[in-house]
Amino acid sequence: MKKYFPFFLLYKKALILAPLLVIIDVACEIVQPDLMSKIVDVGVGHKNLHYILQTGGLMLVLSIIAIAANVGNIYYSSHASVGFAAEVRKGLFKKIQEFSFSNLDKFSSASLTTRLTNDVNIVQEVIMMSLRLLIRAPLMLLFAVVIAVSINAQLALVIAVAIPVLGISMYIILHQGFPYFEQMQRRLDKVNAVVQENLVNVRVVKSFVREDFEKKKFGRTNDELREMAVKASGMVVMILPVMQLVMNISIVAIVWFGGNAIISGSFQVGQLMSFITYITQILMSLMMLSMTIMTFSRARASSDRILEILNTTVDIVDSPEAKEKDLLVQKGKVEFKNVSFKYHPDAEAYVLKDINLVVNAGETVAIIGATGAAKSTLVQLIPRLYDVSKGQVLIDDVDVRDYTLPNLRNNLKLVLQQNELFSGTIKQNLKWGNPQATDEEIISAAKDAQAHDFIITFPKGYETVLGQSGINVSGGQKQRICIARAILRKPAILILDDSTSAVDTATEARIRSSFSTHLKGTTTFIITQRLSSIKSADRIILLDDGAIIGSGSHDELLKSSPVYQEIYHSQQLVS
Repeated sequence: MKKYFPFFLLYKKALILAPLLVIIDVACEIVQPDLMSKIVDVGVGHKNLHYILQTGGLMLVLSIIAIAANVGNIYYSSHASVGFAAEVRKGLFKKIQEFSFSNLDKFSSASLTTRLTNDVNIVQEVIMMSLRLLIRAPLMLLFAVVIAVSINAQLALVIAVAIPVLGISMYIILHQGFPYFEQMQRRLDKVNAVVQENLVNVRVVKSFVREDFEKKKFGRTNDELREMAVKASGMVVMILPVMQLVMNISIVAIVWFGGNAIISGSFQVGQLMSFITYITQILMSLMMLSMTIMTFSRARASSDRILEILNTTVDIVDSPEAKEKDLLVQKGKVEFKNVSFKYHPDAEAYVLKDINLVVNAGETVAIIGATGAAKSTLVQLIPRLYDVSKGQVLIDDVDVRDYTLPNLRNNLKLVLQQNELFSGTIKQNLKWGNPQATDEEIISAAKDAQAHDFIITFPKGYETVLGQSGINVSGGQKQRICIARAILRKPAILILDDSTSAVDTATEARIRSSFSTHLKGTTTFIITQRLSSIKSADRIILLDDGAIIGSGSHDELLKSSPVYQEIYHSQQLVS
């Protein structure tokens, strides 16, 4: 629970007032049956109209105070619970933004979405119910028991039997039901994953006419969720009939024994009325308590999922030394020194093995190799998207771990093959790379990325609104916008990870030419499968199975590397 305390700080006032108002409400309500019994036994019994009006007036005043306190409690409990949920969502989103790639690999995007929405909403309901019922029910139970015992201790023995029966029944039912709540949330993750995947790939689904298959797949996961929800609900709804049965038997027993006491003259009618009311309050309090516990039971599963995110240790963070030094990337020299890497510490095989490579500032280096050669993994170590398992990655002769992450990544830009765009205009997407960019700088970057010509063909030009993930532009157009977004920052290091795969060779050549003119001082890494794209690179690095097996210019590798020769001839290139 300590993890949740910071999220309550803004709502301390509401958290204090809500329980206080509950106490006032309970205090006003608990004396009402006793006052009513006095009206019956004293006022009506002695035909004392003044006493009836006086006591009735007091009951009316107490009722008004109770209503006001209840309304106030509803307001403050809602304010605190909704605010708490908003703060938790902020905290979760902030934590997810801090995750490294290895952290993100542990959670699916659908699961993270469910935790930010459904799980937080369930915990919000518990907070609200706690502030309304969790305090009210025990207080009402305690006061009602004390007053009922003071009215007739022997008759109160009925409660001594009813409460243990209810308590044991609730424990058995909730203990059996809790595992179902955990499974229900996991199955909700699956439903969200299917929906998310289908919406992202809806064009592929339609082009392959696979709507029926997708409907069946969704139907299966949705049915699994329904079945688990039915099981969980089936266990929980058993609480209500059990409680009603115990309540009805208790009232019948009280009426029987209390009626006999009235006949014998040891008990009064008004006392029996108030006693039944207090017994009803006791049993209703137990019912409210059980409903709260039931909600807690479900919320426990959701809370565990939320805390799993909050308790996840972010494995790539700024060290105190890095914060103190506050170094900036200046020139862009990159060095890999005895670098080995594996995705999981317990994995046996290394993905990258003993990499030694020096790339001077302003140099253009191409990295090629077969699929699975770990080309992307290699360049992702530069901005610390992953950390090396062994060795060092240095920029300007400084270990990347000695830079703060903002300082490291601000002067380094990575453009992926599947780089995504955001909802908004083309101009907003470009300025996302550099919020301070002027219109002239935006147009210049778009021209360098060969994006300007197609942008101005749109009726609204740079103000054209892009759909989610840039769905209304082609793959090649999307890649060029992403490249423009990256170079708008004029980074010291630019990494292009197969980022022109959807662009024709002539356009790609123009992009490379613009780099040599306008990004002269930028160290550039190019990952591609097209040898025509990299013939002019200062150096070509040949990777195979995570190791460097060749390094040199196009001509040098063509003479010395059989693997490079094979790639070259397979693409039927002409020197």
